[in-house]
Order: sequence, then C-alpha cells, then structure tokens
Amino acid sequence: MALMRFDPFRQLDRLGEQVLAGNRAMRTMPMEAFRRGDEFVIELDLPGVDPNDVELTVERNVVNIRVTRRPARQEGDEVIVDERPAGEFSRQLFLGDNLDSGKLEARFDRGVLTITIPVSEASKPRKVEIGAPREQQQSIDTGSRRHETANA
Repeated sequence: MALMRFDPFRQLDRLGEQVLAGNRAMRTMPMEAFRRGDEFVIELDLPGVDPNDVELTVERNVVNIRVTRRPARQEGDEVIVDERPAGEFSRQLFLGDNLDSGKLEARFDRGVLTITIPVSEASKPRKVEIGAPREQQQSIDTGSRRHETANA
C-alpha cells in the first residue's frame, strides 16, 4: 500500500502558473541556508543545469544568481509530457553586515550550487578584558607618577 499526499493548494498554484505563464513560469531555485561555525553555507538545487549556465555576482551585500536551464528535447522531437521547467531562473540574496562578501566562495557539484560566506572578523565574538574601576585606575596612575618623580 502506498501513501500519497495530495495538496490542493499546491495543485492550484501549479494550475495558476500554467495558465498565467503558458507552463513556463519563472520559478525560484530551492534553497537551504545554515550557519556552520564561522561561515554561512547556502545550497541551491539546480538539477540538469550546466555549470557554464550559472552566473553569480556580488554587489555590496547582494548576491545575484541567474541560471539558464535548457530543455533536453531537440527540434523535431514529439513532446509527450513536459513538466520540467526550462528557461531563466534568478534569485537575490541580501547579506547581513556581519558577513564578508569579499571572501564569498562558490562551487557546483552534481546539480547543487554551494555558496560559502565567512562571518566578518569584526562580527566574531571576542574576549574583552575587564579593567579596574576608574577611581582605582586614577590612584594607580597618580601613585606611579609619584614613584617616577621620587626616582628622578
């Protein structure tokens, strides 16, 4: 026995996309984003996309991803079913100020685009040394001046 899940709202969305865009809706790329230690990792699923058809640009704190996916069929082929999206896809990611977009790295492996962005040095936690209270610091400074004057 197989359990199949039917989502009427998703089916309605698909129907709307087909009607409004002639079955060629510009869809977003499924994405997963997470923090691993001192870097953020973003993975986008791009099945059937040639790595040469992926364009990745960074401008200030905005990452733009543009992908072209070409259909597998050739001219003269008889199309029986066409549910695989083809065309141009794009996605914009807005990075926080705590990330170092200048050190962004990207790689493409088995249909997955992985973008790695390190946390900026200024945003990493750092230990702050705790000093003495001001009155105590002033008396230490005054005492050391007296000591320097007496030695001179």
